[in-house]
Amino acid sequence: MTPRFDAIGLVASDMAASVAFYRRLGFDFPEGVEEQPHAEAGLPGGLRIMLDREESVRSIQPGWQPPTGGGRVSLALRCDSPAEVDSVYGELVGAGYHGELKPWDAVWGQRYAVVLDPDGNGVDLFAPLPGAAQ
Repeated sequence: MTPRFDAIGLVASDMAASVAFYRRLGFDFPEGVEEQPHAEAGLPGGLRIMLDREESVRSIQPGWQPPTGGGRVSLALRCDSPAEVDSVYGELVGAGYHGELKPWDAVWGQRYAVVLDPDGNGVDLFAPLPGAAQ
């Protein structure tokens, strides 16, 4: 037997805020999960993203505390074009989310930007630049 990658789990300090953020990025969380201790959305390819309230994590690990000093997790979302990187970044920042890194043309051949989710996790937005080898 070999373990297989199945899901990405994030701890949410405010479930409703986290669900709203990820819904803006196209994640299909069911209606009503904002009030639940656990929420899941299916991803293309069969993976899932899971959100758990801090209280849920503490019910399993009583001494758990949120990390300090910046995020340790980032999700990388591929956009269809460099223009979409700019558009999604602008829409999220315009909605009040923290833009950690404004869109730029990275030396590795991608348009790249980073927005933080409500808990400070990085969400990288990227798309290949025209003519760049991928």
